[in-house]
Amino acid sequence: MSDRVRIGVVGAGSISVRGILPHLTLDDIEDRVCVTAVCDPFPGRAEAAAEKFGIPSAYLEYEALLDSGNVDAVTIASPIGIHYVQGRMAIERGIHVHFNKTMTTTVDEADTLIELAKKHNVKLVASPGQMLRPLYQEMRRLLLDGVLGTLTWAAVGSAFGRYHEREPVRHGDNVLSNINPAWYFRKPGGGPLYDMTVYGLHTLTGILGPAKRVTAFSGVRIHEREFRGEMLPTDMDDNTLMVLDFGEALYAFVYGVAAGNLPGIGQPLIFGTRGVIAGDKINGQPIDYPGREKAMKEGELAVLPHVKGPHTKMEEAHVFEDIMQLVDWIREDKATIVTAEHARHVIEIFDKAYRSANTGEAKRLRTTF
Repeated sequence: MSDRVRIGVVGAGSISVRGILPHLTLDDIEDRVCVTAVCDPFPGRAEAAAEKFGIPSAYLEYEALLDSGNVDAVTIASPIGIHYVQGRMAIERGIHVHFNKTMTTTVDEADTLIELAKKHNVKLVASPGQMLRPLYQEMRRLLLDGVLGTLTWAAVGSAFGRYHEREPVRHGDNVLSNINPAWYFRKPGGGPLYDMTVYGLHTLTGILGPAKRVTAFSGVRIHEREFRGEMLPTDMDDNTLMVLDFGEALYAFVYGVAAGNLPGIGQPLIFGTRGVIAGDKINGQPIDYPGREKAMKEGELAVLPHVKGPHTKMEEAHVFEDIMQLVDWIREDKATIVTAEHARHVIEIFDKAYRSANTGEAKRLRTTF
């Protein structure tokens, strides 16, 4: 077993300030992990985060953090469109990587990172680790046991709404509370698929297994968004509707849209000849799973392995769990089910969905997990 894992936090934006840094700097995990550095290209933001959370080093340049010799791993919480480049730079230096969702924007980029990681003996964990949740593991078991009979179709998705523009962390008067959300609406890496639909699709494919084909319609529905009196242009698709083919005429409807959710945001609806799974219920009755009573009392994420004590009351506990999966893997050589291969399959679905929308043709998927 190694000593404490030294982690560098890449990006001091919303997800880091609200979740990653508060979790990783609590005393209860200091025997296993310590945040040694933070970087952000916005002047003064990394320094402010370092001061607030007691981090020894702050950097304006990502390369300086990587070359400091002070990190064993990084958690990448920068805009999604630059995850590939930043991940590759870390891997080539032998630094382990956690990717906040989503790992890359194309399947070819994901292929490259996975192969480089093997070459350099680097461990990759790619959020979101939805299948760590006992509820979803139990759903998969129920379906494999045939409780719903022959599966017929499923649905899952998420909507942008105005969530990012309204986050409190964006409406203050200092560098840690006036974080502009413009990148969420721009190419590359913006849009609701990579940011929100990724959760439900990880869950759905984790339960049903890999998909085989995808077809989609996609485009920009809202061309400008207002933020603190500024109009933010949208050039990344914000309205995408797709159909997945899981083989043998089992289909799923998946969406990432500008506004408007089906009931149960991010939770899969799965239909079969003997009923339906909706949210945490099967045919209207609660699904029993290990930790259910604890989840009802302390919150659904309290059943995750590392989400204990104060972590149960903090934002972004699921991201903290995924980071700790990497920490365990580094310290104990304890592999995780939160794999880059699963992330790559979901990324390929998004990648091929956009291509399908452009060509009007269904696209076959080549990845599995």
